[in-house]
Amino acid sequence: MPARRQSPAQQRRTWDIAGNSVTFEASTKVAGCYPTSTNAVRIIASLAGAALLLAAAPAPSRPVAGPPAPTRYRLRTVVLDAGHGGKDPGCHGLKARESDVALGLVLALGRQIEDHMPEVKVIYTRKTNVFVELDERAAIANRRHADLFISIHCNAGPRDSHGTEVWTMGLHKSTANLGVAQRENSVILQEADYKDHYDGFDPRSPQSHILFSLFQSAYVTNSLRFAQRVDGALRRDVGRASRGVKQAGFIVLWKSTMPSVLIESGFLTNPTEERYLNDKANQTYMAAGIFRAFRAYKRELEGSSADAADD
Repeated sequence: MPARRQSPAQQRRTWDIAGNSVTFEASTKVAGCYPTSTNAVRIIASLAGAALLLAAAPAPSRPVAGPPAPTRYRLRTVVLDAGHGGKDPGCHGLKARESDVALGLVLALGRQIEDHMPEVKVIYTRKTNVFVELDERAAIANRRHADLFISIHCNAGPRDSHGTEVWTMGLHKSTANLGVAQRENSVILQEADYKDHYDGFDPRSPQSHILFSLFQSAYVTNSLRFAQRVDGALRRDVGRASRGVKQAGFIVLWKSTMPSVLIESGFLTNPTEERYLNDKANQTYMAAGIFRAFRAYKRELEGSSADAADD
């Protein structure tokens, strides 16, 4: 084959470096690095470009190592968040307060994880009746590099409203969904300088929630996966009426940098549900359902699909 003629704009040089033939071809038009044989590298550099530091390809007797094997995922840390607390009791029924019921559920869930899955570290945003700001709840999870964030609350609505809801971060699809997010986010009104802390976000403004809800979490897939497991366990194992898995703009979910869900355990404004939720035995029973969902989700993520399917 006749040699390719070099244009005036191209110059070709070849060096032998540690037994490897390296061809350097300078060009004013193209730049790149291309293999020419099993032990050579053809390098095209632009004279108009920046200087390049180049190395020869390794000898064929030393095969190039492939990428490292992926590290197997482990769910090591979960943060449990009891909604409201302290000066913020949340919603209430005739006797029960949301802050107390949520704390009872969180403590019951935490005990079951600690007893049956000691390899998982359980962190609480609060274990007593104290006020914790919304952004601090998420910050606790972020600082501890949590793998999952679970926030537990109680709902409010018309007297006949009943059932559980499991929420993930996302755009609300109805005014009812917006109302739940507005109620849970309104706690920031009790925080000093809340407009500075939350970049001007106003929990009373539908427009703020619409813009805020467009920030889809990077962890939405796993958040929805866990939410569906919780919804199924509460419905199937605990026997609670389900209002479904939903999405809306919750500050506490948006601020967390891991899969996260918010569980509305029932309506304190419904006298029947209030009596159920205010009972410690029922709180333990509900927590057992959430625990089963947590265990199945962990096994699914870690690759034990057969075990997850059994739950």
